[in-house]
Amino acid sequence: MKLEGKRAIVTGGAAGIGSAIAVALANEGADVAIADVQVDKANAMAARINALGRRAVAIPCDVGDSTQVDAMVKRVVDELGGLHILVNNAAVISQGPFWEVGDETWHRIIRNNLSSVFFCSRAAARVMIAQKQGGRIISMSSIHATLSEPSAAPYTAAKGGIEAMSRTMATELAPYKILVNCVAPGATYSELTTPMYTDAVKQALFQRVPLKEIAQPEWIAAGVVFLASEDSRYMTGQVLTIDGGYVMDGSLPGAKYWTE
Repeated sequence: MKLEGKRAIVTGGAAGIGSAIAVALANEGADVAIADVQVDKANAMAARINALGRRAVAIPCDVGDSTQVDAMVKRVVDELGGLHILVNNAAVISQGPFWEVGDETWHRIIRNNLSSVFFCSRAAARVMIAQKQGGRIISMSSIHATLSEPSAAPYTAAKGGIEAMSRTMATELAPYKILVNCVAPGATYSELTTPMYTDAVKQALFQRVPLKEIAQPEWIAAGVVFLASEDSRYMTGQVLTIDGGYVMDGSLPGAKYWTE
């Protein structure tokens, strides 16, 4: 097992991609803390991980509140005996043209999607530095840190901020062998997104995505496991894009560049 003896936190680990990440880490031998505001779902995930033979704890936590984050990380260390892996996965979304976005919505998205990554990474880094065992901080970004997403300006700002901040954290934490990286998923099935993928949306997506598939959460989780393991020991400050080729493909679907 690649993560035997490691202790991990997955924020927003009660559902969606976060739950797939939590299970994937446990399958590789890690003990896992689920930090989430969805208490019942978090408890169910902890029970599922226990059933895999790993230790797990569900901790109610609003990751946009630094006081709650600090208490959550302390509890993880106390109950699991340390911290080696942090996965910043928790996020919320909003919709609407940026000129119609109110202050409250802007602050809510930045608080939950960007400030939360700072708070959790800060608390985790303090523990990892003191442990002198290295560590991994992995934050979930999005292809929409690079590609525009209409009606989601606060969300894209937060994801872009995560990537920029992660590069700075990677530089500062390198002397402690704490690696900081991001995962940028493309279109992925989850409880939140599956209703969005109508036949019309899938048809449009598959004109843009070369592999012509929508990812399963487990495919994204596999990238997180890679970054959490020794397989990525020489990789820091990077963004691992898992999107079926969406971002890299500059072709024009259906168009012919040359005439006969």
